[in-house]
Amino acid sequence: MDQGVCREHLTELFRDEAALLVELEQLLTREGHILEGSDIQEIERTTRARQERMGALARLEEQRRSLCALHGFASDRAGLEAVMAWCDPSGSLTESLRECAVRAVRCRELNDRNGVLVTARLQRVESLLGALTGRPTRVDTYGPRGYGVAALRSGRALGAA
Repeated sequence: MDQGVCREHLTELFRDEAALLVELEQLLTREGHILEGSDIQEIERTTRARQERMGALARLEEQRRSLCALHGFASDRAGLEAVMAWCDPSGSLTESLRECAVRAVRCRELNDRNGVLVTARLQRVESLLGALTGRPTRVDTYGPRGYGVAALRSGRALGAA
């Protein structure tokens, strides 16, 4: 594969990645609003759509890694930059890569925010169930050696580490 074909392939991959990241960012924003409400069916729909976008992004990443390997470069970020330096000496693709990286960070932040919302909601449900059943809620924590320990939370502190 010559430099021009490689550059075109990377251009197409970055264009596809950017489009998927825009869709993912919109989905994550929508998912955040849905999580603040209680529409379970809509949460399931957005979760499926989010997973589809994540799968598509993983496939694009694999294509990019394959392109790097095809030209004898490592399949990591340094390898991608080396391929870009080889096939795009003018640096015209650098901005596309930067835009994708910025958007990916925004998606990760939105996903983390949604994770916090889900965790808070689960803790609230566990608390309500504990109040209804009269049983203490179970909390998974780690012991001093790093092993998973299931602890019962009764609402009062029994000691400090």
